[in-house]
Amino acid sequence: MSATTRRVLAWVVGGVCLGVVAGLLVVAVLDLDVGDRTASVVGAVVAVAGLALSLITLLVTPAGGGQGAGRVTVRARGRGAVAAGGSVRGNAIGDRARVTRPPSSAPPPGAASGPPGGRDVTARGEGAVSAGEDVVDNAIGEDSER
Repeated sequence: MSATTRRVLAWVVGGVCLGVVAGLLVVAVLDLDVGDRTASVVGAVVAVAGLALSLITLLVTPAGGGQGAGRVTVRARGRGAVAAGGSVRGNAIGDRARVTRPPSSAPPPGAASGPPGGRDVTARGEGAVSAGEDVVDNAIGEDSER
């Protein structure tokens, strides 16, 4: 589902909820007894819809808590361009770039875990570098060394 579709759907659901609340207020003002029964029925329907939505989300979301959910699109355009959907660690990128020691064993504190859902990672232009998560402990550029 596209972001625009989700946004429109959210506005429609919000509008329907606002209409239901307004309707319940009108019924409660005109006849409190009917308003009480109507609110009970609406509450039960909303509870069942919430339970169904929770079950659907539970079944559709991967075990990692949403990490990796959605599609990742990775594009590298241009001479020497490099794009990675995840982290880039301990690499030599560029002409005559060299790795002279092993990469650090653990990610640095506060390392990115990536955004939930799908994402686009694009490197455009000559020698461009792009990553969906961290870029750490690399030799990037001509004659670089790490």
